[in-house]
Amino acid sequence: MHVLWLVSMVLPQAARACGLAAASDVSGGWLTGQLTALRGRPGLRLTVACVAPRQRRALCGTLDGVQYHILPQAGALGPLLDETEPDLAHLWGTEYAAAAALQQAAAARRLPLLVGIQGVMRDCAAHLCGGVPAACLHSTPLDRLLDSLIPGALLDKAQADFDALARSEAALLGQARYVTGRTGFDRRAVTELAPEARYFPCNETLRPLFYTGTLWHARDFGSAPVLLLPQGNYPLKNLHTLLRALPAVLRRWPDAVLRIAGWPPVDKGPLLRPVLDRLFPYQRYCRRLAHELGVAEHVRYTGPLDAAAMRQAYLDADVFVLPSQSENSPNSLGEAMLLGLPCVASCTGGIPDMLQSGAEGLLYGKPLDAEALAQSLCAVLAAPDGGAALGQAAHTRALHTHDPAANAETLAAIYKTILQEGAP
Repeated sequence: MHVLWLVSMVLPQAARACGLAAASDVSGGWLTGQLTALRGRPGLRLTVACVAPRQRRALCGTLDGVQYHILPQAGALGPLLDETEPDLAHLWGTEYAAAAALQQAAAARRLPLLVGIQGVMRDCAAHLCGGVPAACLHSTPLDRLLDSLIPGALLDKAQADFDALARSEAALLGQARYVTGRTGFDRRAVTELAPEARYFPCNETLRPLFYTGTLWHARDFGSAPVLLLPQGNYPLKNLHTLLRALPAVLRRWPDAVLRIAGWPPVDKGPLLRPVLDRLFPYQRYCRRLAHELGVAEHVRYTGPLDAAAMRQAYLDADVFVLPSQSENSPNSLGEAMLLGLPCVASCTGGIPDMLQSGAEGLLYGKPLDAEALAQSLCAVLAAPDGGAALGQAAHTRALHTHDPAANAETLAAIYKTILQEGAP
């Protein structure tokens, strides 16, 4: 059985196989994890492709028995199918441009195609800028001119992009015959967007580093607990609500720190600051909000973290917080659970399918409810065991959900089932 994957990024394994500088493992961890679990499986041959427009020519290489192709344009996918002759294609993600190209190329060759849901773009688009003041959402002609010279993160531009991605997702799912997902949330979306498709549940396998080594343990943080947010660069991740919840935490723990994994707010010095403030309105808003709330000195950005550094960031925290306005099955939550870190998250999307509130962590209701978020954070921090019981239960749950061997077996069985049904 020969399966060709199309992924949306250059995986670290692909970079090494093709002689490129090592790609970061900051994103795409679920792909790395599932690939590690599947490779070398008897009777299964894997080819992994991605489209990287910055590459001027196609690259190919083999590593650990997997063949990798880095293509400069989506138009090369059809010839790649002719060259490699897979029995089945597996499309990881629905919204990026190359996804539609593979669907068309596979249909033209009567090649079975399995569509894998990552996020649900229509929900992401609907909630992208929730809770952000209207003044931040509209760019001026001058903003757009500056953005064409120095690309920024204008929110109306981002909204238009997300809306377009949602339309692309809907068009692709409307033609899908086989879909795989992992939560009731994405299954409901597939039922509406791909009513003729057969849905196969399969959980994600996370980055291998999170299955081994030291687990989280409670520490005596005194008045200085550490809250860890995995991402805060755009409004969907809801940093602004977490900032509004922070004063209540600081009243009880005056030295508390909020650590945010990823890029810090853009600041290139006093000369460029006015320009960049215009081009990054969400970062500007969060900086201003933090100062107005008196919490700015308690916010720290880590910069981008690879797997090892992110693992350590979880272990150094006292509570993991995920206030996102839309998620399907966030990998960061799964990683925190694998390590046994107490988690507080919004009760949205597929998150309730991953974590049972009150037993394995705490979920609060509406993502924009800062008071409910603060109450949940304080409840974990004030627990006599520092949340250790919640973390241990989460660890046990995550070992089952993200079991590499079980998930590899499930995915291989999905491939076999589709092939037994024959070409579309």
